[in-house]
Amino acid sequence: MTSHPRRITRALLSASDKTGLIGFASALSEFGVELVSTGGTARALQDAGLKVTDVADLTGYPEMMDGRVKTLHPAVHGGLLAIRANQEHAAAMQEHGIKPIDLLVVNLYPFEETVARGGDYDACIENIDIGGPAMIRAAAKNHGDVTVVVDTADYGAVLDELALHNGMTSFELRQKLAAKAYARTAAYDAAISNWFAETLKNDAPDYRAFGGKLLQPLRYGENPHQSAAFYKTPDARPGVATARQVQGKELSYNNINDTDAAYECVAEFNARRTAACVIVKHANPCGVAEGSSLVEAYKKALACDSTSAFGGIVAFNRPLDAEAARAVTEIFTEVIIAPDASEEAIAIVAAKKNLRLLLAGGPADPRSSGLTVKSVAGGLLVQSRDNAVVDDMALKVVTKRAPTEAELADLRFAFRIAKHVKSNTIIYAKDLATVGIGAGQMSRIDSARIAARKAEDAAKALNLATPLTKGSVVASDAFFPFPDGLLVAIEAGATAVIQPGGSIKDNDVIAAADEHGIAMVFTGTRHFKH
Repeated sequence: MTSHPRRITRALLSASDKTGLIGFASALSEFGVELVSTGGTARALQDAGLKVTDVADLTGYPEMMDGRVKTLHPAVHGGLLAIRANQEHAAAMQEHGIKPIDLLVVNLYPFEETVARGGDYDACIENIDIGGPAMIRAAAKNHGDVTVVVDTADYGAVLDELALHNGMTSFELRQKLAAKAYARTAAYDAAISNWFAETLKNDAPDYRAFGGKLLQPLRYGENPHQSAAFYKTPDARPGVATARQVQGKELSYNNINDTDAAYECVAEFNARRTAACVIVKHANPCGVAEGSSLVEAYKKALACDSTSAFGGIVAFNRPLDAEAARAVTEIFTEVIIAPDASEEAIAIVAAKKNLRLLLAGGPADPRSSGLTVKSVAGGLLVQSRDNAVVDDMALKVVTKRAPTEAELADLRFAFRIAKHVKSNTIIYAKDLATVGIGAGQMSRIDSARIAARKAEDAAKALNLATPLTKGSVVASDAFFPFPDGLLVAIEAGATAVIQPGGSIKDNDVIAAADEHGIAMVFTGTRHFKH
C-alpha cells in the first residue's frame, strides 16, 4: 500500500442527503474535478448549473429496475478498485475502457430514518441500499488511491486538503475516511439485521451486530484512566441521546449514565396525569415524587435524601418552568433534564453557568420495546427492555386486609421506583413520594434496614418527631425470601406491601403480614436491575 498524496481528477457522487452537496461539488469543479453522478443527485447538480456526467454514460447501461441497478458495473467498481501502480490493473482498465474514480461520495439510502418514522415492510426493504455499500467498501479497500466520503461533515476536510496539496489528498486522510466508511456500512447493516430480527420476532438470531453514530468523545470513562465515547443508536428513545444541551459543562461518562437513569425513571409517570421529579445519584434514585406542579414534586423528592441530592441529576416529566428552575438552582446540581423548558426557566438556569441543562425533545414511553446490551468478558448479554408497567399488572391481594385506596396509590407509585433502583431494592413511600430507599445490597433485609435508616436521617434534617416511614407503604423489586425483611419494614412503620411474590416461603411472609395487620399485594412481575 503506497502512502503518497493522490490527485483527484474524477469524482462519483451519489447522495441521498443533499446537505452541503452543491457547495462541495462546485468547489470540486473549481479544482478541475470531473463530476459523475446518479439519478436525483445528478439532477440536483445539473439544476445548480454544474456539468455532470451521468453514470449511465460511464457504464453504457441505463438505470433500471427503479434505480436498483445502476452502479453495479465494472466501469464503476473497476474505476474504484484498480490499483494505479499495478501494471496488470492498468492494462485491464485500458483494455476495457475503464476510467479511474479518485473520489467517491456516498451517503446511504435512509433506512434507519424509514424505520424510525414507522415505515411499513415494503418501504423499509426499498430503503436498503445495495450499490452504495458496495461502492463504499470498494473505495475504502483501495484507499491507497481513492478518497471515500460517507459523511457530509467531512466535505470541508477534503476541500482543505485539495487546497493544501494542490488538488491531492494525503494518505492519512484517505485512511481515516476509509475507517469511517467501514464503520458506517457496519452500523447500517447492523440496523438492517436488527430490524429483520424484530420483524421476524427472533429474540436470538445467530449473529448480532450493534452500531451507532458518535455523539461526542468523552474526556474519560467511569475513572480517569479509562477512555470513553458516547454513541447514538438508530432506535434511540427520547432521553439523554436525543437531548439538546442548552448550557453547562461538557457531559462526562458518569453524567450521561446518571442522566439516563433519571430520565428513564421519570418516564414511568404520565405527564398528562401528574407532575413528577426524580433525583439520581450514582445511577440510583435518591428521591422521587409526584405533585400538582414540578416544584412541589421536586421539593417532595428532595426531602427524601437532601444529602445525596447534592451534586445529583434532576429529571422532570414536564417542560421545566421558572418556579422549578429556581428551586433546583438553590443547591449544587450537575444536570437537569426535561422534555423542554420555558425561556424564563432557561434564563434562570443560565445564572449557573456550569449546570448542564438538557432538553430531551419529548417524554420516553415506558412500554416501548427495544434491547439492552451489557458487555461481559468475551461476549454480549442482550435482552429486551424491562417495559412492564405496574398499571398493566393485575394486583392480587394475598392478606386478610386489603390496602386502602390511598395505600394502593402509594404502592403503585413505589413499585414504579423499584423498577429503577439497583437490586436488592426496598422503597418506602408515602403521599406519592419516596421517604426511604435501600439499593443494591446483597440481602433484602439490609436494603430494608438502610432505607429505614435513611428515613430517620431525613426526619432529623426536617426536624420531624418521627420518620416518614410511619404510615408508609413498602415496595420490593423481588420476593421476600423470608419474613425477616418484611418485619424490618413493619418495624419502620409500613402498613402495606407490594412485591412480586413467588418465594417458597410466601405463606410464611403472608402469615407475618396478617399477624401485624399489614396489607400485601402480589404483582407477579419481578424488576431485578443489576
